[in-house]
Amino acid sequence: MVETIDTTRFGRPVATDFSGPWSSYVMVFSRVVVGWWLLAAGLEKLSTLWYGPSRPFSAAGWLVHGTTAAPGWLHAFLAWVGTTGWILGFTNVAIPLGEFLIGLGLLFGAFTRLASFFGAFLMFFFYLGGAAFANGYVTGDLLGILVFMQLIVFGAGRIWGVDAVLERTDFVTDHAWTRYLLG
Repeated sequence: MVETIDTTRFGRPVATDFSGPWSSYVMVFSRVVVGWWLLAAGLEKLSTLWYGPSRPFSAAGWLVHGTTAAPGWLHAFLAWVGTTGWILGFTNVAIPLGEFLIGLGLLFGAFTRLASFFGAFLMFFFYLGGAAFANGYVTGDLLGILVFMQLIVFGAGRIWGVDAVLERTDFVTDHAWTRYLLG
């Protein structure tokens, strides 16, 4: 089934045709794959924090030494985080826990826009933090940002996700602003 969307782009009327069911399948597939990507990354880091192998997860090395190609202000900030004990401790828990929760939210389609926003936020720092760009500007981190943006825009949690159920609750119906977190 092909559907037509009539809209404006840059002030000009535009009609766009798309396949509704296939678009839905692609969004669900993208949401689940990206969710698994972050869930697995978070679980791997969390397991080293809790079960303490010989080298537990620490972001200090990347923050101090891996971000030297980043813009000066960003490198200075990230190096400060990597050398300041209390905030490094927070970062060493926030990154794996954040990746885990973002991945979990995307896998189940729960709070998809909120999870995708924070996923794009993490990818932004990973992208600029490793900004040597010796091999060009298009990196996996940039592609991650683009996928998160698509999940936000298209409300991918409404398709076979928990967000579709949450949006029908009385709380969300009474508080319209919560729909910006769902979808």
